[in-house]
Amino acid sequence: MTDTPAPARDYRDTVFLPKTDFPMKAGLAAKEPAILERWAKLGIYDRLREQRLGRERFILHDGPPYANGDIHMGHAMNKVLKDIIVRSQSLMGKDAPYVPGWDCHGLPIEWKVEEAYRAKKLNKDDVPVDQFRAECRAYAEKWVAVQKGEFERLGVMGDWADPYLTMKYDAEATIVGELLKFAESGQLYRGAKPVMWSPVEKTALAEAEVEYEDIVSTQIDVAFEIVDAPNAPELVGAHAVIWTTTPWTIPVNQALSYGPGMHYQAFRAADGRRFLIAFDLKNEFERRTGILLDSGDLQEITDRQILGSQLEGATARHPMHALGGFFAKPRPFLPGDFVTTDAGTGLVHMSPDHGEDDFELCKQYGIDPVFAVDGAGMYRTDWAWLGGQGSVINKKFVAADGPICTDLRATGALLAASDDFKHSYPHSWRSKAKVIFRATPQWFIPMDAATSVGTQGASTSLSTNGVGDSAAPPFALSEVEGPGSSNGATLREIALDAIAATTWIPARSENRITSMVQGRPDWVISRQRAWGVPIALFVNRATGQYLNDSAVNARIVEAFRQNGADAWYADGHQALLGSDYDLADYEVVKDILDVWFDSGCTHVFTVEARYGEGTRANLYLEGSDQHRGWFQSSLLESCGTRGRAPYDAVLTHGFALDGQGRKMSKSLGNVVDPLKIIGESGADILRMWVASTDYFDDVKIGKEVLATASDAYRKLRNTFRYMLGALEAFDGSERVAVSDMPELERYVLHRLGMIDTELRQAAEGYEFNRYTRLLTDFANEDLSAFFFDIRKDSLYCDAPGDVKRRAYRTVLDVLFHALVRYAAPVLCFTAEEVWQSRFPSDDSSVHYLEWPSLPSLDADDVVGAKWQEIRALRVAVTEAIEPLRREKTVRSSLEAEITVPTMLLDADALAEAFIVAKVTPGDAVTVTRTDFHKCGRCWRHLPEVTTDGELCDRCEEVVAHA
Repeated sequence: MTDTPAPARDYRDTVFLPKTDFPMKAGLAAKEPAILERWAKLGIYDRLREQRLGRERFILHDGPPYANGDIHMGHAMNKVLKDIIVRSQSLMGKDAPYVPGWDCHGLPIEWKVEEAYRAKKLNKDDVPVDQFRAECRAYAEKWVAVQKGEFERLGVMGDWADPYLTMKYDAEATIVGELLKFAESGQLYRGAKPVMWSPVEKTALAEAEVEYEDIVSTQIDVAFEIVDAPNAPELVGAHAVIWTTTPWTIPVNQALSYGPGMHYQAFRAADGRRFLIAFDLKNEFERRTGILLDSGDLQEITDRQILGSQLEGATARHPMHALGGFFAKPRPFLPGDFVTTDAGTGLVHMSPDHGEDDFELCKQYGIDPVFAVDGAGMYRTDWAWLGGQGSVINKKFVAADGPICTDLRATGALLAASDDFKHSYPHSWRSKAKVIFRATPQWFIPMDAATSVGTQGASTSLSTNGVGDSAAPPFALSEVEGPGSSNGATLREIALDAIAATTWIPARSENRITSMVQGRPDWVISRQRAWGVPIALFVNRATGQYLNDSAVNARIVEAFRQNGADAWYADGHQALLGSDYDLADYEVVKDILDVWFDSGCTHVFTVEARYGEGTRANLYLEGSDQHRGWFQSSLLESCGTRGRAPYDAVLTHGFALDGQGRKMSKSLGNVVDPLKIIGESGADILRMWVASTDYFDDVKIGKEVLATASDAYRKLRNTFRYMLGALEAFDGSERVAVSDMPELERYVLHRLGMIDTELRQAAEGYEFNRYTRLLTDFANEDLSAFFFDIRKDSLYCDAPGDVKRRAYRTVLDVLFHALVRYAAPVLCFTAEEVWQSRFPSDDSSVHYLEWPSLPSLDADDVVGAKWQEIRALRVAVTEAIEPLRREKTVRSSLEAEITVPTMLLDADALAEAFIVAKVTPGDAVTVTRTDFHKCGRCWRHLPEVTTDGELCDRCEEVVAHA
């Protein structure tokens, strides 16, 4: 018989392994809706308001998205970032309400309702206005409900039961009330000047409603025969040449402009004609027209050159002068400081109807717009040339072979025409159609009129000598300032001061909005549409003044409060005027307000209405495009009525691009749908991505980017899972005082304190990219790869009552309470899952908690510095072991003996920190395989173990007392 060695005992049942039901696999897409349902039952938002009542308040005022369609990635990024900030402020102990809102008026919603009409072959203009407005309201209500659910699914916590809507009656009453404040203080006038106009939507557009796209236009060179030139009589009979990329403005030309300090010459062509152009643009003219010009000899060139100032008093005739009337009037030459030699001919044709420079220059010389192009982009039917034709944005109509060029060619005035000029051009962001500059009667808030904010002004005189597109030159053009009694600062000055007093994040954004406000024109607040808040004014037909009566204004506001803006479309205008005025004497203004004015008032009917008059938001947060949109309209509205900005700070984020850094577009097929990500991976993955991005600039999202976010999430989740398991059955009796803890535990608490400070600074500075990186790096590098790695031996193998093990679990408890709080603003669902896994309760939530209160530690920078050295040495040891592991000299670090140049701890403690068999002093880091045998329970190689599989002294004692 042969003796068979007894099998080695399996000690797994004596090892204290972590125990938890918390799953490694998140399954967020399935879990998150249940968590949302639980929060709804708890009334978590209202409960938080009760708990934080009386605390310092932090108000992030929500910028309203349009209620028209499912949310996109830009929405998701914006709302998640807001939610992270609001939750972090609540975590820091503040009362941080969040009232979501929607922009419910305006063209985007009207356009969708009109699309439905067009599909049914119906004309919107044939539908009663009250019916059309009701359909717009219903459309907005539908999408508010849809988007509300989608935003909630992102984990965004707020007052979803009572959001603000610009179409609520109280909101509409407030909006019209704010308009009337401008009217009463004289900050309102009606005038005609060129504004961006959409012939498709038949309305004026704000700059924020316009986007620029590269297009190819028709460029033409047109000759105007000079008929008089008192300062250069030799020019009579020559042709002044203009170049333009808007041929459709030639039928509305009224003047030519020159640069007073520029040099011009009438060059002779082979056919004997002379063409007056800027001397420096001769080669450009020849290239474009194919007409070769004779320069003559040097002396002749000098003699024939003239300064632009010599063109003063000169006139030319329109190429279509034979039509008589408007076209027969001489076209004066006017000095323009905007004329350059950058392109063209050095002469610019002027149409005050269709250009800002044109309008301002012609206005100085008493030349008024003629309103030849109607709202649909057609020439008036009574216009002598091309009457009733168009549209002017129709490419064929303005093409080189179109009717404009054909008629000019017939007169001999068209020198060149080609459909090949590439440039950037404004388009309506909604219809995607080209816009035009068009002079129309509009309502304006002046930027440079002196005002006295908050003081009721006298009635403002208006120029209303005619309205409507079909009337021949109906409108007097004198712009009317505010009341003459005011000597206050201008709206522009007040706004610029308010910008300087505001905190801008990032700081560079201050320069952007400053330059925009410095250069912006008067605010066009009128739109020729139906769905919106009407400009509720009565204009005296005889005097052209709008009625400025506080009693009438109060009745208008109250009517809107009772019946909404629809009250203006009912038959109750005489009742609004009262007995002192006769409706027959007044024009009822039918224009509606620019939707940016609506949203610019949200601070009034949301922030002030809920938290008290004079309250302003701590923070506005939107995309960088809102410097010309909501940030600016809110600024101007508040400065015009309150003399200050409605916000203390403004944060701007970039746009969400695809994985390759391209703008998302359905045509490119690169749209990343946030709802799809949520459905597949869960909202917390999307939230992790948002928090991890450098969102002050444009950010990318795609499969690879999301995979990185998912990996970071997985590691953090596993950190929580480990702590939950390691803290199984932990209670207060097990705690160890900080003073009694081993040095490693005190070092980790020291590191936690440092991280805590940095996290708070990041949260206060809205730097959640930094915040998230700090949190994940601490969890991965300080904890998982270092602290947990070292102490797993103690956790698994030390006796439950061992001080070191108890100290470790005490620190784990501190870490758990801190990390779950830190994570809650970003990973709102997962943090709740983690908290409930350890502290299950029917009425508790991780989001009720406040910033962790850490154990008080003596400032132990010595321990901190010492353990930083140990960690650096540990890295060097690990790197030295790796070649032996690859060569299979050792299978794990536990089989290695190490020499190190510095013994920062005693040998046993260093061996434990490096997870090796033995550490001895030496000249450098060296590694050899140990001769010690392996403990059958803890797997450490120790000198007291005489045979592999036997127990070390510690394990033998633990097993004996188990």
